[in-house]
Order: sequence, then structure tokens, then C-alpha cells
Amino acid sequence: MSAARSLLIQHEQGGKVLLAVLAAGAVIVPVCNLLVPETSPFHVSTFLVSLLGKYLCFALLAIALDLVWGYVGILSLGHGAFFALGGYAMGMYLMRQIGPRGVYGDPVLPDFMVFLNWDALPWYWYGFDEFWFAMLMVLLVPGLLAFVFGWLAFRSRVSGVYLSIITQALTYALMLAFFRNDMGFGGNNGLTDFKDILGFNLQSDATRIVLFLCSVLALALCYLGCRFIVGSRLGKVLMAIRDAEDRTRFIGYRVEHYKLWVFTLSAVIAGIAGALYVPQVGIINPGEFQPLKSIEIVVWVAVGGRGTLYGAALGAAAVNWAKSYFTGALAETWLFVLGGLFVLVTVALPQGLVGLSARLRGLFRRPAAPGASHG
Repeated sequence: MSAARSLLIQHEQGGKVLLAVLAAGAVIVPVCNLLVPETSPFHVSTFLVSLLGKYLCFALLAIALDLVWGYVGILSLGHGAFFALGGYAMGMYLMRQIGPRGVYGDPVLPDFMVFLNWDALPWYWYGFDEFWFAMLMVLLVPGLLAFVFGWLAFRSRVSGVYLSIITQALTYALMLAFFRNDMGFGGNNGLTDFKDILGFNLQSDATRIVLFLCSVLALALCYLGCRFIVGSRLGKVLMAIRDAEDRTRFIGYRVEHYKLWVFTLSAVIAGIAGALYVPQVGIINPGEFQPLKSIEIVVWVAVGGRGTLYGAALGAAAVNWAKSYFTGALAETWLFVLGGLFVLVTVALPQGLVGLSARLRGLFRRPAAPGASHG
């Protein structure tokens, strides 16, 4: 069996495991949260439900990055910006739903605008009192930014480390802009104190379960969609661009168009992840634009296994579980652990955790007997 065929089978098996885990979680978590008594050791707390939902959003974000980095070779250090923009679009909708229940009781203006003596709602907040409009912006704002940025960058044939630096500069510039109070997005405090979504209380167990299930569904559908893309003829062209961009351009493919399309799609997926993240954690602020956040996403993908999709999701869950543990037990050492983990993966595990599992299977596989047939 060829190495390429073996790798394809491994990826298919890994994807099936991911989908099976998601399906099991979609059944077990709601049952253990809503039906199992709190005194039972099998009860899943609402806090844990929200934590798992957050991990699912991060897994979706990691898949978005892996689509462009693992299969096209575009190392983006700005995907945190697309994630944050999707989150802000959802946050603006949730703020508009508060109405007169805010601290200052204004039926239109969010509390932070009343505090800053704003007289009227800015024009770019119009429409966010409607759920459908907010969801449209979740897709459109990150997608439009990625399209404009990608059109300028790929048309100029910016690639490699230069493109990575520019994407990092983009997210840093957005962070500085969103920190300003006069931008109308809550300044350094961001958007928080959400009450409900579509009329349902965000603090209720049932609403948390529905958000968790939405995260499961979004991750499963986006994984299947990305898996379909990379397995199609389009995916073969994308991987050709990754491996030999100049040769692919020479034989007649419009490389810029392919890179622009997949970069925009990846940004939209990241925006969806951000929109699902915000109601589950209850806040969105400019800290999500920090360049370090985008670098962490790269670490997730590298740890899990670049160019596998399901490995990226695994890496996101594993690293963030480790982050939750170390920031609670050894808060001052977490950044050193993260840096050491990235170095370890780069040096010893270039294929991430997915590659490690394949290597272990190879070690325990019984070698063929001398003279055996190799049919």
C-alpha cells in the first residue's frame, strides 16, 4: 500500500472518530446535565457544559486555520481577528436585546454608551436588534475583511513569512482600534452583561445545552465541508499550490483566485466560531485581537497535526484543557509550558499528536515474517 493511500485511510479513520465523539457528546452531555441529579457523580455541571462548548468553538477555529495553513501553505497569524469580529457581531446583537434591563435603563443605548454620554446609537449598530441581520454580519464582516486583505496580498504575490507578519499587523491594528472608547464597541471592557438570546435566558441550563449542541453541529458540518473540499479536485489544486506554487501557476491555474477563495472561506468559519463562543463565555473584548491569541491558534494546529483537520480539532481541545489546568494550578508557568510545547512539537513531532499515534502503531505492529508474500 502506498504512503499516500495509507495517509488517506488514516485521515478518514481519524475523521470518523471525531464525528463519533461529537455524536456521543451530543447525547451524553445533555442527558447528564439535565436529567442526572446534581448529587450523582455522573452529573455534568452547567459550568462544564459551557467549558466544553468553548473548546468546541476553539476546535472549529483551529479547523479554519488548518484549512489554509495545512492545505494551502498560508500561515495566517491573524485568524484571531476574524474570530473576534464574528464574536463582536454576536455581542452587538446580545447587547441590543438587553433594552431597558441595563444598569441605566435606556431602551436603546447600551450601558457603556450611556456612561460615555453618547446621544444616539451609531449607524453601524442599526439592524443588530434582529437575529438574522446579526448572523449575516457574522458571515459578512470577517469574510469581507479577508476578501479585501487577500485580494491585495495575493494579487501582489505576498507569501511566506511576509504574509504572516502582515496578518499579525492586521490583527494588532484592529486591537488598537477596538480599545478606543470612541469606536463604539465598549473600549477595553468590550461587550458583556448579556441577558438572553432569541428570548431565552442565557443563564438557564437548557439554553446552555442548546448552545453546546449548536457548537457540536457547527463543528461537525464544517469538518465535513472542509473534508469534502480537500478531498475534491479543488483540494488537489490547493495542495499543489502548497507544494509547488510557481509550477501550479505555470501550468495555467489562477493561483491568486484559489488562495483568495479558501482564505475568505476560512475567515467565515472563524467568524462562526467567534459567534458561538461569545454567548457561552458571556463577554467579548479587544483582548481577543491580541497577536498572542492568533499565535496560540497556530500552536493548536501544530500540536494536533497540521493538514489533517481532525488533528487540528484535537490539538485545540488538548492545549486548551492544558491551559485550563495550568492557569489554575501554576498560573505563572503557563506561557513557558506553551512555548516549550511548541518547540517540542516542532523538533520531535512535526506531524503533531496525530503523527505520534501513527508512529506508536508502527512500533507495535508485528513485522512481516521473512519470505512472506507482499501482495
